[in-house]
Amino acid sequence: MDYKSLDIANPTEEHAMLREMVRSWVAEEVEPQALEYDREEKFNLPLLRQMGELGLLGITAQEDYGGAGMDALAAVIIHEELSYSDPGFALAYLAHSMLFVNNLARNGSDAQKAAVLPKVCSGEWIAAMAMSEPDIGTDVLGMSATAELRDDGCWVLNGRKMWITNGCLDDDGTPCDVVWTYAKTGVDAKGRAEVSTFLVYADTPGFSVGQKIMDKTGMRGSNTAELVYDDCIVSPENMVGQPGESMIHMMRNLELERLTLGAMSLGIARRSVYEMNRYASEREAFGRPIRDFGQIQRYIGQSFAEWRAIEAYLYNVARQMDLEKSGQRLDSDGIKLVSTTLAKEIADRAMQVMGGYGYVGEYVVERLWRDAKLLEIGGGTLESHQKNITNDLSRDSSIIG
Repeated sequence: MDYKSLDIANPTEEHAMLREMVRSWVAEEVEPQALEYDREEKFNLPLLRQMGELGLLGITAQEDYGGAGMDALAAVIIHEELSYSDPGFALAYLAHSMLFVNNLARNGSDAQKAAVLPKVCSGEWIAAMAMSEPDIGTDVLGMSATAELRDDGCWVLNGRKMWITNGCLDDDGTPCDVVWTYAKTGVDAKGRAEVSTFLVYADTPGFSVGQKIMDKTGMRGSNTAELVYDDCIVSPENMVGQPGESMIHMMRNLELERLTLGAMSLGIARRSVYEMNRYASEREAFGRPIRDFGQIQRYIGQSFAEWRAIEAYLYNVARQMDLEKSGQRLDSDGIKLVSTTLAKEIADRAMQVMGGYGYVGEYVVERLWRDAKLLEIGGGTLESHQKNITNDLSRDSSIIG
């Protein structure tokens, strides 16, 4: 292929077909329900299960276990298209397919993958990942949840996890089917916490939902919960890897998480540009379309350029990301840092262009603006990305030299 004809966002026929399929499904199924589910703070569980029927829940999981066997770029396509209509629902998809399914596909044993992946890829089971706690977020090694080994080989988990997307499935506090859970299992020779990973199922003794967290600013189309581990008994076969190995799992999967959060930002930015551009042609002031006025042109022009910049950076990082390896933190942090901030600013400009109409939920951009804020916090704060990038460049500045 002539490099000049390469479509960076759809580099192969398979990627282009995936985008066409997802975009069509989103228009038919996701867009019509987005406003209602946001207003009522409801999670559309049947819609997520439908994504299993479409083969999208295991997009990066191995085909042998019911996945689609595709790459990071495919995951980015899905998150962008979902977030164009409903970032809250996209976040539930991310928690299931990236934070759990991809994690298990990359790091689980053959037995664990055989037992669980077909169920989460099909949508029979809904999954979550539990890392944050009431008192810790970015400071992972400061977590207080613990797991102690019993004489019979089982582990006893104690602690609470907070802000867990998909932690519960409904307003009754029904827990999701399985949670990828991080807990401290000891300290290393330098006195640092050793973090281990456990698969905790809904019926595990001592595991429960503490509360569904309500009245969020945005992302209301996904459920957020507190999870409680009270002498929670986990069998030895449900530990993922060896004790103390979790930081390896965590860092590798965080790179994909941040990439797909960047894709959500791209979807928000693209929709916001579309809405402000459409409105600027329809709305008149002083007998002229408002797109004729310089300030409106500044909002639209700046937003268009920034949206395209996000797109180019995002798909370039996605194209190069190897799901089997770690060490891609610099650009996964970089794309999330820049895309999340710009998406919020672009949504803000769209609201400004649309005036009073932009400020009400019916016209979409108000919801996008609220949803965008979470992306500056979840999956790593802006400050953590700035720190990581600076530290990485201090070790190797060849990329800029």
